[in-house]
Amino acid sequence: MHIPATLVRGGTSKCWLFNQVEVPADRGDLERLLVAAYGATDPVELDGVGGATPTTSKAAVVGASPRPGVDVDYLFAQVGIGTGSVEWTSNCGNCATGVALYAVTKGMVPVTGDRTRVVMRNTNTGAVLEGIVDTHGGVVHHFGRQTVPGTRAGGVAVGLTFRDPAGGTTGSPLPTGRAAQDLRVGSAEPVRVSMVTAGAPVVLVDAAGAGRTGAESLERMSADVPWLRTVRHAAAPLMGLLRPGEEPGDAVPKVGLVGPPVPYTTTLGERIGAEDYDVSVRMLTMNAPHPAIGLTSAVAVAAAGLLEGSVVSRVTGGPADEWLRLGTPAGVVAVRCTDVRDGLPHRVTVQRAARLLADARIYVPEAGSPRAA
Repeated sequence: MHIPATLVRGGTSKCWLFNQVEVPADRGDLERLLVAAYGATDPVELDGVGGATPTTSKAAVVGASPRPGVDVDYLFAQVGIGTGSVEWTSNCGNCATGVALYAVTKGMVPVTGDRTRVVMRNTNTGAVLEGIVDTHGGVVHHFGRQTVPGTRAGGVAVGLTFRDPAGGTTGSPLPTGRAAQDLRVGSAEPVRVSMVTAGAPVVLVDAAGAGRTGAESLERMSADVPWLRTVRHAAAPLMGLLRPGEEPGDAVPKVGLVGPPVPYTTTLGERIGAEDYDVSVRMLTMNAPHPAIGLTSAVAVAAAGLLEGSVVSRVTGGPADEWLRLGTPAGVVAVRCTDVRDGLPHRVTVQRAARLLADARIYVPEAGSPRAA
């Protein structure tokens, strides 16, 4: 069998997008289709369209939204690598960037002059986002010059805004009721963390208190993956993300380190001065160091920066202003918090870029075929 799909680069991720009318509505059937299409039982995803990294083994199913004021719904899938499974509990801002461009390109949202707004709902989490797509001259563009940290390739400019991101999955921006607290991780000394839900549930570790800097290289972060997984698993039940008897997963909460700004060199060889940004951030994506930062994590860090006493505001010397500049392995990502009420941002915006890479037919092994057997 074969299914139509579009490959899109959104920010620093690649994502296959499927029209919901072309794929199974049943979640189990859809998961089996994605596992087969991506070759996801193989750790290198050789016999499939998966990219074999957490940032390139993603999918989204897109369709018209029945909700008033929302243009499209999208179901995000983080396809496992070598696991033969799919994680359905999270959202991906980079893929949402691609969804916005896809919706305009495919005529799901009509072009409205030089900028076209696409309102999207992530059905995994209920999050609502706005994408402002560059349609200069009243036309859809396939190429653009907007760049983002992590790649020198240009794309079509998309301003991505998360609406009312605080709370979401856990029902509260501070699921434990505290901006920062000591978290016991196994038999080791407790670490100071902020557990925040904004964009996504995130546990942020005070790097200095844990003997780190928050500006570690990707190689050093790789060595810290087992430890950071234990931090994630210790935080999950406290954040209400784990039911009694359930095994902890590796999608939520997001986990990472924050620390003060220091001079460093990006993965593209660019020198960044300490004065060029406000806080160092190093995050995991699933069980690998994120080469930049996931946008949902960036939203959570920015929201934490507005909270007195959080590990982020302790780094910045107090609650942050409208803009917070995050020093990531790929470079500086600027996040803007607006419509702030009672210390919580109701709009968080990040400037991104997207490009449609291919329209394709993916040939998928059916049950009983040689590969599926």
